[in-house]
Amino acid sequence: MDSPVLNQLFRQLFRHPACQSLRRPPSSLSRQTRTFLTRRTPTKRKSQGDGMLWSKRGDYPKNIDEEYWSYPTVTAKELRNRRERPRQVKMLTREFIDDSLYNPHYGYFSKHATIFSPGEPFDFNSIEDGPAFHRLLGQRYTEFEDLLDEKKPDIARQLWHTPTELFRPYYGETIARYLVSNYKLTLYPYHDLIIYEMGAGNGTMMLNILDFIRDTDYEVYQRTKYKIIEISPALADLQTKNLLDTLNSKGHRDRVEIINRSIFDWDTYVHSPCFFLALEVFDNFGHDTVRFNTRTELPQQGGVLIDADGEFHEYFNTQLDPVAARFLRVRQAASRRPFPSPLGPWYLRGIRSAPPFRKEFSLPEYIPTRLMQFFDVLNQYFPAHRLVASDFSSLPDAVPGLNAPVVQTRYQRRTVPVTTPFVHQGYFDIFFPTDFNVIEDVYRAVTGKLTQVMSHEDFVDRWAYVEDTETRNGENPLLTWYKNASMLMTV
Repeated sequence: MDSPVLNQLFRQLFRHPACQSLRRPPSSLSRQTRTFLTRRTPTKRKSQGDGMLWSKRGDYPKNIDEEYWSYPTVTAKELRNRRERPRQVKMLTREFIDDSLYNPHYGYFSKHATIFSPGEPFDFNSIEDGPAFHRLLGQRYTEFEDLLDEKKPDIARQLWHTPTELFRPYYGETIARYLVSNYKLTLYPYHDLIIYEMGAGNGTMMLNILDFIRDTDYEVYQRTKYKIIEISPALADLQTKNLLDTLNSKGHRDRVEIINRSIFDWDTYVHSPCFFLALEVFDNFGHDTVRFNTRTELPQQGGVLIDADGEFHEYFNTQLDPVAARFLRVRQAASRRPFPSPLGPWYLRGIRSAPPFRKEFSLPEYIPTRLMQFFDVLNQYFPAHRLVASDFSSLPDAVPGLNAPVVQTRYQRRTVPVTTPFVHQGYFDIFFPTDFNVIEDVYRAVTGKLTQVMSHEDFVDRWAYVEDTETRNGENPLLTWYKNASMLMTV
């Protein structure tokens, strides 16, 4: 992982003032110069009493017995009002990820992240082929970031794109056709068309959907209400600005409500039937880590200890917290199909547990506990909802483990991947694949609703006017660019 780019990135990150700890730093601890991304060895140490184990860093061994017992366990919600990254604490993996991504003061989505907007929509019918579109996209990326640098240079700017922006307005129109068709089939004229969107980015999907409904079915438009639930204050402000930016978008103002809060803080009962859009948000939900004893097959739950110097130490505990334990129970009870395990297929486990293949513990598995809690919110507060969700079903270049995330940052416009999720909070995107076979069954078990899963390509092929995004040689980026994505819909 060491490279000139990484070393330069580390130096830039740690020019920032040192963070204040939640506790007074003990004077006996010496300061370390590297606070993350050091390699780990398989060394494991077991404490007395609760079966807690941890992995030490091979290049800077440190006994964390005393810190483990004295440091408090904190959650991302408890850290929400802190302006500095925590030290001298313990956190479950899901809480660390949530804090790193969503803390309003230093989180990834509030501090450095920007959603790419290509400016004028692409005229796909005039583009020669797929590679030509890719080159044109690269030019638009450069121009977009050049404009940002003119206003405020940022060598650590995080920039990413979404299908909503790349295929504007056609992707939003695709979702709108699905919504209007299903609304008119089952709810019209007895109910209004109420749409909730979580994590709306620039607000482009909202505008594209409302434009389409207004232009194609004004009677339905008059009964449409669009509500965005946005955790990021910066993005909520941007969505409001874009809504009021043009005379055309201002016309939607009376039909839109932007709610700046976390969906996990939701406490309002919505009795009316509604559609709930969750497009590319599952991947950034916090996951827990579990690993399994290869002999007993019993799970252990992972977390991270952050010491006085800001160094991260991963640990595992045989005592599962109630959320992780419940997910494992629900998955086991609800799954209609075999699901992957880090222990491997059952018929090979005997071989793998015998010398010389035996390892004491499996690789970690990342389980979507926060996603299960999101289903709880839908079930409790939106009982008449219909979910429309899309996300990546597989991801290349992930960190080691089952269902493991991709962890990366951008530095001087270059992507820098790393091999652990325990990284400097706010500077790294941490995003996970979604096992839709497992998630579909968990969703059904939690909500009691019926579902349909299909590939992103099949969904778009059914509901889009694919001619709009076809290049001159017949290639269609809208169909081919997201082959590793899937859709989950309530039926």
